Amino acid sequence: MATPFLYTGNEGRYESESWRGLKLVRGERHILLEAPAGLDGISSAVYGGGMRRIERMINIYVDRFYRCDNPEGDIAESLKQWGIPTDHTAGLLTAVQLRHASVQEEQSGDYSVLCCATAGVSNAARAGSQRTTFRADWTPGTINVMLAVDGRMTQAAMVNAVMTATEAKAAALHDLGVCDAENGLSATGTTTDAVVLGVSQRPEWALLHSYAGTATDLGGTVGRLVYAAVSESLRAAAAERA
Repeated sequence: MATPFLYTGNEGRYESESWRGLKLVRGERHILLEAPAGLDGISSAVYGGGMRRIERMINIYVDRFYRCDNPEGDIAESLKQWGIPTDHTAGLLTAVQLRHASVQEEQSGDYSVLCCATAGVSNAARAGSQRTTFRADWTPGTINVMLAVDGRMTQAAMVNAVMTATEAKAAALHDLGVCDAENGLSATGTTTDAVVLGVSQRPEWALLHSYAGTATDLGGTVGRLVYAAVSESLRAAAAERA
């Protein structure tokens, strides 16, 4: 387990131990994940989301009072100010302190996976329960997960991996006793979560993964890393408040 930016001030750098050239760079208001080459991406990112080619992911801090009718424009402007390309970038916004980000990684003979998560639960919610809802207005993400896979995956497997990541996040909240404040039921997430998955698709990997559910090696890795990263980020924040 690792919180590499906990004591680095407003800057820091993390080099992947299993994927040469993959790095995380911490700035005053962002964590940038850059891959050594382009990735097939799928995400719910407010900027550059959907299924598309990406070269980087960025998680940008805003305070909890942030409200904006044009978050995409705000992200684009920030990227320009920081000298980060606006193309092929998936961008997230978070109200969680970036120093509490957790980074987890694992590798096998058929892939390597890195997960970086920032997590807060002030607006924890349980999917499927009767609760207050709003129009589709945008607010900053509370649990943001960035996943990078060095391996080969079908598009269906990529969707499967996002499902597994979501299940792992829900399991972490359950085991930490996080509840929906409106009804007291076990929370499955928060009202503003987001996820980005990028896959290298490098031909050097012989195996093409068609599945990434909990019964697969790859899905098992994704689940473990997301569970650990979400749990550690929440514990880091709790320890600071204690």
